[in-house]
Formats: sequence, structure tokens, C-alpha cells
Amino acid sequence: MKTNNESFEQIDRQQSDILLKIHDYPFVNQRVLAEETGYSVGLVNRQLKNLISAGYLDEEKRLTGKAKELFRSRKPSNAIILAAGFGMRMVPINLTSPKALMEIKGERLIDRLIDQLYEAGVKEITVVVGFMKESFEYLIDEKGVDLVVNDQYNVANNLYSLGCVLDRIRNTYIVPSDIWCEENPFRANELYSWYMVSDAMDQQSLVRVNRKMQLVRVQDEEPGNHMIGISYLTGEEAAKAVVRAKELIRSGKHIQSFWEESLYSKDRMIVNTRQVDAEAAVEINTYEQLRDLDSGSSHLQSDAISVIAKALDCKAESIVDIHVLKKGMTNRSFFFNVRGNKYIMRIPGEGTDQLINRAQEADVFRTIKGHGLCDDPVYIDPASGYKITKYLDNIRVCDPENEKDLVRCMRMLRDFHQMDLKVAHTFDLFGQIGFYESLWNGQPSVFHDYKKTRENVYSLRPFIDSCSKQWCLTHIDAVCDNFLFYEEEDGSEGLQLTDWEYAGMQDPHVDIAMFCIYSLYSKEQVDALIDIYFEGRCDTVTRAKVYCYIAACGLLWSNWCEFKRQLGVEFSEYALRQYRFAKDYYKHAQALIGQIQQHADNASHFNG
Repeated sequence: MKTNNESFEQIDRQQSDILLKIHDYPFVNQRVLAEETGYSVGLVNRQLKNLISAGYLDEEKRLTGKAKELFRSRKPSNAIILAAGFGMRMVPINLTSPKALMEIKGERLIDRLIDQLYEAGVKEITVVVGFMKESFEYLIDEKGVDLVVNDQYNVANNLYSLGCVLDRIRNTYIVPSDIWCEENPFRANELYSWYMVSDAMDQQSLVRVNRKMQLVRVQDEEPGNHMIGISYLTGEEAAKAVVRAKELIRSGKHIQSFWEESLYSKDRMIVNTRQVDAEAAVEINTYEQLRDLDSGSSHLQSDAISVIAKALDCKAESIVDIHVLKKGMTNRSFFFNVRGNKYIMRIPGEGTDQLINRAQEADVFRTIKGHGLCDDPVYIDPASGYKITKYLDNIRVCDPENEKDLVRCMRMLRDFHQMDLKVAHTFDLFGQIGFYESLWNGQPSVFHDYKKTRENVYSLRPFIDSCSKQWCLTHIDAVCDNFLFYEEEDGSEGLQLTDWEYAGMQDPHVDIAMFCIYSLYSKEQVDALIDIYFEGRCDTVTRAKVYCYIAACGLLWSNWCEFKRQLGVEFSEYALRQYRFAKDYYKHAQALIGQIQQHADNASHFNG
């Protein structure tokens, strides 16, 4: 008997579809078979002759032993369900539950998929988990599945999830966990590899079905067929997909790539198209898609949605066009529309309750109100940290490489500092360094020379304390991404400074340091920014003080990154570069302080 790795005479998709129909229903005549397959009577006649000639059908149009052997070799043997992702687009539901566990019409998405696989005779099922992985543990006992953990779900795309189980791909269904299918999409028999798309056109899709029923890459700005994501891999295509996936992961492409990238050869997929009606398989990516499919789903009961409805005096159904915005380093935010007005809701991120005092943040907003620094929040809750603000159209953030942007942003920052605003709390720079370190729960730093680096940075404190300084409300997080250029009603470009959650009383020159380290500036760029802020009139002592702040702020955010890493949030290069700022600017500050001291000694000697 042939094995899966041995080849049968090549049969095409049309011949395979005909064999599948004859396997399920005894042959009646060519016309009935044409209706069942969707092919013309002439094509069915021609392919029946080819199948008889190849030995898959006898003269009575019945399956031969050879055909039955082919069915056995291609029969689905297992399934892999990809359920590791965070589901960023599913705000605000993903704050409390993975997408796979959402209930549709009283049934969890993943439970329904598993039951449909069982119904098709697929008993070996692997679920790749990551985000809230413990929530899936019940599947082991209740459904008899095997769980595999993807420990990089928070930094890599789902290609890495597939990479965790490449050795299990053999006549395999690959299934995303966020699909709801009215009818069972899985079959007891398969004869070729395929990837499922719908007949709906989608601007975000990467593929389209061409005239030859092939899946080809779309061109820029061209819509494609909506990608459902369910796939069946068998034979040569399964082997090629495994090799391709390994190559992509080895080259680091798994960070950004979806698993479907393993199915491409140049401009097209190596598998056949399986096209279904748009209603046959629904991908649940957003809160609104869930609401449209099942308005009674228990997962629609979101406290964030309730807050919006109460704050804006509207019904939950009036909250539309919900979609996630870029995930911030501290929070995640989403856009929504109510009665034609656009808003953003901020949701505090992991561990934020330990990092930020929301009552102090609310006090900052009361203090800056009316000063033209930013729009007042529509809603802010000092307890939960939820915040609603108006959405600004056509915004862009400051380009840290654009001198015109820098001049305008530093002017705004300087004007803010000169307002000399006061609040009741302080941002203690060195105190926060120690506080973030205390959140490591006794774990050592990932940097082997951390203790020495910390000692060096703290040795700069006496010089900082000796410098004269203004003491006022300071933004603390005045980085390039928080300067927002937007379109005014008259068409001019306005500027706002956003994200005030770390703001407190401090030397305002700390804001210069923060801008530099977030922008990952070279020393030349740091000096250039200092000159822009001070309009070319920065004295040596102040410059040395800013260097000290850069070293301290670098250590501060490096420690912050180490805490976030323990929560499963990685910042890769950013974290490493912050630590380098701590080390390098200790040296730069020491060198400049030495020059200042030498100058003072020379002056003293001369005067003596």
C-alpha cells in the first residue's frame, strides 16, 4: 500500500472534486454530477474519462481500489487550532477573555470548532495557546485536546504559533480560533490542499481569486477576497509549507508575518482555493462583529462600553466603528464613534495600577485646563484609569529628525515650563528608579553590571542637587510621540501635548532628557536639541545637568522595562538603548563636570 509520502498519478482539482462527490453519493449521471460539483456537463464528461483512464474509476463510474487507497492517504488525520494571540482588534473584550473563548449563541467559538472537527472524524487536535493560556486548560479534560504553549505570543505573529507544532503537520487542518461557521467546514475526506476565502471583497486582504481559481497576491490598494484562514494541508504542499515556515522563522520573519506566508511561492499560494459564501464563515475580529452576529452574547457586557454609554449619555448600540489604535508602552486605546462624533478611550495596560497614581493624573488635568496644552478629557476616572478624549483628525506625531518640528515642539515645551504651574505631588526621579527596581520581586537585573551602573548614576545626584533649578509642573513623558500635530478648523496645523499620566513637580529640564532618550538620539543630536530648547544660550553647567538627567532617565526606563518584561511585555531595542543611555551619559556628564571643576579650580588659582 502506498503511504502519504508516495505519489499517485497527478490528478487535478476538477478530478478530485468529482471523486469526492462520487465517494459521498453513488454516480447517477453526468448532469446530476455537474450540478453537484458546479462544473459544466462537458467538463464532467471529459474528466470522467480521464479518471477511468487513470484507474480511479471503473467503467460503471465506481471508485476502484486505487481511488480508495488515494482517499486513505489524504484523509484528514489531525487539526491545529491557533489560539495564542492577544486579539488586539477585539477591544474592549480582550481585556478579560481570549477571542477563542467568546460565546456565540451560547457556545464558545473554540468549543464549536472542536466539536465540528470531531463530527468530521478528526480526533487528534492541538491547540496552540499563549495569552491567558490557563483559560484553555479545561479543554484537556472536556475535549481531549493537547495544549502547546507559544511563549512569544506577545512579540511574534501567529507564524510562530505554527512553528511550535510544525512536526504535527500531516493531512492537517490549520484553524484560526476566531471563526464561527454555521455549517461544518470540515470534511471526513479531502483530496487536496486548500485555503478558505469568502466571496466578500476586503480592502485588508492579501489575496484574491483569479480566473484560474488560484489565490494570488493583491496589488497595492487592490481589494482581495476576505481571508477566512481555515486551511487543509496534505501531500507535497504540506511538506513545502513546513520548509517555508522554518525558513521564515529562522530569518526572523515570524515577528511580523502571519502563518499564511508559509503558503506562498512568489506571487501566489501553493494550495487550491476553497471559496465560500460570506455568511458561511464569519471571522470575529471586533466588538461590532460579535454584536452583529449575536447581540445577546455575554461578552458584550463590557465595563468600558458601559462607561462610554454613561459618560456620553447614549445606548451601547450607538457606539460604533470601534477599532484598536496603536498599542502604547503603558496603555492600550481604541477609537469609537457616537452620533457622528469621534473619540478615543484609554484602557490602562498591564501592571499600570502599580506605576501610575490616577488621582494625581486627574489633578494634573485640572491644573492644565484652559492653558491650551491639550483638549480637556471628556471623561476620566481616577479609580480605573479609564479616560475618554475627543479624536483629532489628520494628526501626526513629531518627527524627531525634522528640525522644524523640533523647533515648534521645544517652543511649546518651553512655554509650558514658563507657565510655572503647580500641583501637590512630585515626580521623584531617583525615588522612581528605586521603586521600579522594587517591583522586580527580588529578581536580579538582566544586566550583569547593573549594580555598578546604578552606583554610577546615583553618584551624579550631588551635582544635580547643587544646580539651581526651577521647580514646576513637568510633563515627564514629553517624548516625540506625545506631541500631536493636527488640523485646525481654518486648515492650519495645531499642536498638542498629550499623555500626562506621569506629570508632577520636577525640574522641567528632565523633559528635555526624556525627549532625547525616547528618540534614541546620538550625542550630537542631544546637543542640538538642547541648543534648540535654550535657543543657543545653554550654559555648561545646565548642559551637564541635562546629561545627568539623561543618565538617570535611561536607568529609570530601563528599570521600568524590566518590570514590564516580568509581565510578558517586551520592548527589545528600546530597553537595551535606555540602559546604554544610563551608562554612556554617566561618562559624558562626568567628563563635562570635570571640565567645570577644572575651570573653577583654574579661576580660583588665578584669583588667588
